[in-house]
Amino acid sequence: MRKIFSFILVFLLVFPMTACGQNKAEENGTAGGIETIPATDTTETVRGTGTAPDDTGSEPAAEEETIIRAEFDFERRTVMLNSGYEMPINGLGTYSLHGDECINSVKSALSNGVRLIDTASAYGNEEEIGQAVREAIDEGIIKREDIFVTTKIYPGGEMENPVQSIQDCLDRMDIGYVDLMLLHHPDPNDVEAYKAMEQFVEEGEIRSIGLSNWYVEELTEFLPQVDTVPAVVQNEIHPYFQENDVIPFIQDLGIVVQGWYPLGGRGHTGELLGDSVISEIAGAHGVSSAQVILRWNLQKGVVVIPGSSNPDHIRENTEVYHFSLTEEEMARINALDRSKKHDWY
Repeated sequence: MRKIFSFILVFLLVFPMTACGQNKAEENGTAGGIETIPATDTTETVRGTGTAPDDTGSEPAAEEETIIRAEFDFERRTVMLNSGYEMPINGLGTYSLHGDECINSVKSALSNGVRLIDTASAYGNEEEIGQAVREAIDEGIIKREDIFVTTKIYPGGEMENPVQSIQDCLDRMDIGYVDLMLLHHPDPNDVEAYKAMEQFVEEGEIRSIGLSNWYVEELTEFLPQVDTVPAVVQNEIHPYFQENDVIPFIQDLGIVVQGWYPLGGRGHTGELLGDSVISEIAGAHGVSSAQVILRWNLQKGVVVIPGSSNPDHIRENTEVYHFSLTEEEMARINALDRSKKHDWY
């Protein structure tokens, strides 16, 4: 009952913000996977005519709000965010990468067609990410407008002074602008930090903003306090921790879901890749267990950012578009859910 109440409360409170988050999308059109679902006479509808039912005044009735749910474009390998920008649906996570290993891994990823790079202030590698991107541009591997770079600011000291923290991220990366900035975790000052990110969006230094490690209860409390609907919510998602109640809740708000640790993460990857169900499905398709897991995420509408420093693994993690999982195979993987997180976030 509590989940149903939370779901209804967010719809009633958040939809008035939707128009603010769609201005850019309206300018660019809806190509790239935006599905516009007409509102109905349910809690999904927000009506604001300003007149009583029998009022025949001259004021025109306000248009009904609509739900904008993003859909993956598997041909372009992108999804259109509610901010109006396209984001690749698979990329490279860089949590454990540092120094030359980080630079080389990012450049290897970009050389192999990866166009989404995920980092964070807390990872301590934003300077290396920026250097790798600049070198790749100088070497003609990519153009700046062809890649999508995400970073995050951390709770505590960084959110106490968010304007300075955001500027520090931009300065460390030195790539002109950041495509997506997230708040890394909930924090007592997260609303003010989010509003600071909104200001940087207005100034053109950040293109899209979102949240990381926010769930139903946190979103229900947070969203009514801000003006911009997040473009992305990034959470831990893998076959042993599937968030099957959280993912559709987020998606039905027009927010794209991104999964970190898609292959299990810290000390758990071997167990997940060796799972007999996943291994059997991989064998049936002639692909690796990692590719099956990434494809499973994508078919659930979850953007994936697996981390690796191995060029062969980085390339393999991009080769997930030549096969698809059947409904029966998806169901078998769905049955593996243990509802057990592999990290404290």
